Amino acid sequence: MEAVLGQVAQLPALLAVCRSALVRAWDPPTLERALDWGRYFQHLHDRLRARPRLRHAVGQRLRRARPGAPLAFGQLGRCAELLGLALLENRALPPAACRRLLQRLLQPPAARPGRLALLARRKAASRLLEPLRSSTPPPSLGGPEPRVAAEAGLLLGRLRDEPPGEPRWLGGVLQQLPEPRAFRVVAAALLLLRQGGGPQQEEEAGADPLLSWLLEDAERFAAFCQQLPGSLLASLAAHYSQISKRYLDLLSDWGSCLLYDPLQGQWVKSCPDEGELSWEELRERFSCLCKGPVPLREQTQAALKLLKARDGDFQVRGLSVWTDLLLEPLGLSEGERKLTGKLVEVSSN
Repeated sequence: MEAVLGQVAQLPALLAVCRSALVRAWDPPTLERALDWGRYFQHLHDRLRARPRLRHAVGQRLRRARPGAPLAFGQLGRCAELLGLALLENRALPPAACRRLLQRLLQPPAARPGRLALLARRKAASRLLEPLRSSTPPPSLGGPEPRVAAEAGLLLGRLRDEPPGEPRWLGGVLQQLPEPRAFRVVAAALLLLRQGGGPQQEEEAGADPLLSWLLEDAERFAAFCQQLPGSLLASLAAHYSQISKRYLDLLSDWGSCLLYDPLQGQWVKSCPDEGELSWEELRERFSCLCKGPVPLREQTQAALKLLKARDGDFQVRGLSVWTDLLLEPLGLSEGERKLTGKLVEVSSN
């Protein structure tokens, strides 16, 4: 028992080290050993809490231990979280050890976590969602943008921990990220929800606050659609009717701003400096939508035909941007489009 008491007496010193600049020399294995000590102390707490005499002896040793404020026996049961929180708040922790810490704290708990464990997980999620402090890449989760995938997964995990309703922290967390990356994280999270195969109620609970944040501000949604590629937006539109309708409305607004230049023989921006799409960008966006599932393709073509009818239902090029889009081989790849153009030329001759 004396050996156990000697180990317990070292806990305040371990906490002090976790808060100090000494962690600057830590690598991931060192971090793992510190967290293993935390789990050991938690296991010790569970073994001794039903044994009053031993519990009293451990409590006394903790109160006498230095440095730092005296600790109580109950804090042994939350030791891993206490160490984790101390390390999370210590900016001296090297990036590699920090990433290992985030992985450990964000692992799903074996049992229902207590309030301190939830706090540690949420602080870890917030830490990972902060802008990069160094050029060292985070652990890869696969895919073309592993950091975005990791951030999207953490964002969804945090949303699932929240009660129903729009969480107040969501906007603040996303504002910490540069705008393009915040948009990519939200897009990835929305697609992960549809690919996860979970219950529909859980998907809606995760998607609703993200869709609300995205759609409630017209300028934000316009920036979202400008800065993300057409293929990604088409995937979102295929899964979310709220996005497909608003996206098509936005494309119609952008298309209406184009003017036909007879000297150049093409559609040009009415205001080159304004945040609208060029003819090539508009065609590419509609082409991506037409490559999507049948319902999305039909919705897109119906919208184009309605816009064409409102514009005068012209059948020749250069009079309506919507006529010209419908005359384009939308939904084809660039190679297929060029081949189609050559076939049209041959048939015309």
